[in-house]
Amino acid sequence: MKHFKAPKKTLRELDVEAAATLIAVASDVALILDDKACIRDMAFSSSELSRELEQSLNWLGKAWLDTVTIESREKVSSMLAEAEEKTVSSWRQMNHPSPAGGDVPILYSVVKVRPGHLVALGRDLRPIAQLQQRLIETQQSMERDYSRLRHIEMRYRLLFDASSEALLIVDAGSLRVLESNPAAAPMLDVRGKRAGSRNLLDMFDAATRNGVQALVNDVRASGRPESIQAKLVETGETMRVSASLLRNEGVPVLLMRVLPVHTDSGEVVSRSKVGLLKLVENGPDAAVVTDAEGRILVANAAFLDMAHLPTEQQARGETLDRWLGRPGIDLDVLISSLRRHGNVRLFATTLRSDGGTPADVEVSAAKLLDGDQLYFGFTIRLVNRRVVSEQRGSGNMHRSGEQLKELIGRVPLKELVRDSTDMVERLCIEAALELTNDNRASAAEMLGLSRQSLYLKLRRHGLIDFSPDSDQDE
Repeated sequence: MKHFKAPKKTLRELDVEAAATLIAVASDVALILDDKACIRDMAFSSSELSRELEQSLNWLGKAWLDTVTIESREKVSSMLAEAEEKTVSSWRQMNHPSPAGGDVPILYSVVKVRPGHLVALGRDLRPIAQLQQRLIETQQSMERDYSRLRHIEMRYRLLFDASSEALLIVDAGSLRVLESNPAAAPMLDVRGKRAGSRNLLDMFDAATRNGVQALVNDVRASGRPESIQAKLVETGETMRVSASLLRNEGVPVLLMRVLPVHTDSGEVVSRSKVGLLKLVENGPDAAVVTDAEGRILVANAAFLDMAHLPTEQQARGETLDRWLGRPGIDLDVLISSLRRHGNVRLFATTLRSDGGTPADVEVSAAKLLDGDQLYFGFTIRLVNRRVVSEQRGSGNMHRSGEQLKELIGRVPLKELVRDSTDMVERLCIEAALELTNDNRASAAEMLGLSRQSLYLKLRRHGLIDFSPDSDQDE
């Protein structure tokens, strides 16, 4: 600590009131202690701090030692001894118990002003503690995000490398191949470090090179995926080349898929399924076929209308949960059920169009196998009209146990229990009315309810729409 150079000269006119004001202003908590370390006077910088500590705990006349928590008492004794020896003690953190719960951290230093008179100056550490807590929470959030991104990148890498399709990541400006998966090596002679030194156009025959260049230009201009047929230099084989525009750290790149024409996934699943798909292609219900990860391979016109998409090409390659239900939840539940059971019926969820308008839908789905390839087929039916025509209070009454099971993870338990309770209550009331030939007085007695309570429940479940005064059952 550096003292004033001439305090006797510069502060000699300082009276007691001025000194008290300086002490009170210079600290958040100021305690005047006697030779037994009892509190004889005190000052607080804020009324809020005063209410939380002094007014609630009545410090005046108490030993300072008795106002702190157990683990802080040794610090108090140490600071008092240090102040007696050195006049000014080092700063130490003390914790005061708060009547509101928890502790109030205060940073104290003790000053010996004269024998038997000590002043404890304290600084409120709660703002710092709050900032530290926010910092910790931010760090934990960043670590969770980093871990999530790392797992996403790992999954991307596994999918990229394990894909049976030839995939290339190409710089959209220079057309330099940045990355390629193992499936691309035999087709395009792109291996390891050589990928980064080869131009995309060099991989294709001169006769079709202009078509590939035009494909790249169209995708860069429109941002929509496109595809053409082109011949490879290495094998002379005609391939279907698809391109999609992505952004990697703000830099545009192209995801190129190179597939033999006879195995192009855009032609969809297998010949044995073509007839069935043609049957539903023009139907009123939306129909979608996806790969094992939920990426759309084909969609019918009804789905495009629901999603407000002008062309099927804009849906291909996108995951179905871009439009269906809550992203990352509903589709995962559906795929998990399909993997376990092979099919799902009447799964209630919503469909969002590209304009953002949600609609209530029911989804039925089945697992499709074509050799060792796994696909999923989905039919999506709008239920808005049905929901409107039903009574508001009974919209969820008829969910089966299997449907309720499918909602676990998507709907809070409280809502599931409430809906199940309403369903059981309604069924009991209907059964009682049936047994009593619709005699409501007898039904109320059978159910152990007053007639008034029964009428309230009947109205709530939409079983009657008139008052008990109009009833003629008696």
